[in-house]
Amino acid sequence: MISLLRSKLTVSTGPILSTMESCGSKRLVNLAQQLRLYKPPPPSPDEIEEQNTEEEAAGKIVTQVGFQESATPLALDPQRFKPKRAAVLVCIFEGDAGEFRVILTKRSSRLSTHSGEVSLPGGKADESDKNDGETATREAKEEIGLDPSLVNIVTALEPFLSKHLLRVVPIIGLLSDRKKFKPTPNPAEVETVFDAPLEMFIKDENRRVEEREWMGDKYLIHFFDYETGNKKFLIWGLTAGILIKVASVVYLRPPAFLEQNPKFKFPRVVDNDTVIR
Repeated sequence: MISLLRSKLTVSTGPILSTMESCGSKRLVNLAQQLRLYKPPPPSPDEIEEQNTEEEAAGKIVTQVGFQESATPLALDPQRFKPKRAAVLVCIFEGDAGEFRVILTKRSSRLSTHSGEVSLPGGKADESDKNDGETATREAKEEIGLDPSLVNIVTALEPFLSKHLLRVVPIIGLLSDRKKFKPTPNPAEVETVFDAPLEMFIKDENRRVEEREWMGDKYLIHFFDYETGNKKFLIWGLTAGILIKVASVVYLRPPAFLEQNPKFKFPRVVDNDTVIR
């Protein structure tokens, strides 16, 4: 399924690198080159069998804590649930101190799902979207006014699933000139736009965990406390899980804490009210 994901996202290295070079950011150029070499973990025997059985199979299931699909085997079932597709933009830029930072939002308290939570800009795919990169950048423009022309998409990670059974593809994009981005949050969707250091998501600081259980398997869900501009934010769930993975890929090292990713099992019956907790 990772190969299917890759086929939906086509990017060109040359223009991206030349744009960054014109802005004089050597670190971002090097990061773009590094991320283009990223390869997802090799498929498990279950994944190989599944790909041979059904090209668009749902295949794996995870929770809102953001565990990648490759970690969660699922028995074959011709009647199984096929999730809707979504994409989020992990937009990275270079901070004043040379550190990598990521753009985040706090969702509006008026939204029906995940209200008031910290998230990455993004949303469900439209039929008109050509690929996951277009979904992520289109949603980012709608939510926070981020012009897609400012973002250089460099790679996509393996999909995650939300607790509402959306298949979420993280799209990594680099913002070469942070000053050109003037946040204009859509008040119907976003309350606040802020940024945080990416490396914090693999450090064992300002972090706490809770033990949860899904169909007999125990796992850990991670919460990160972050304060900026006299405002406090709690980053957890799917967003934290994606950022742990992105930070591990960017900094080429695993987190300094135990993740304890579970092997989730897919429930036999799935309907519109099914939510993974």
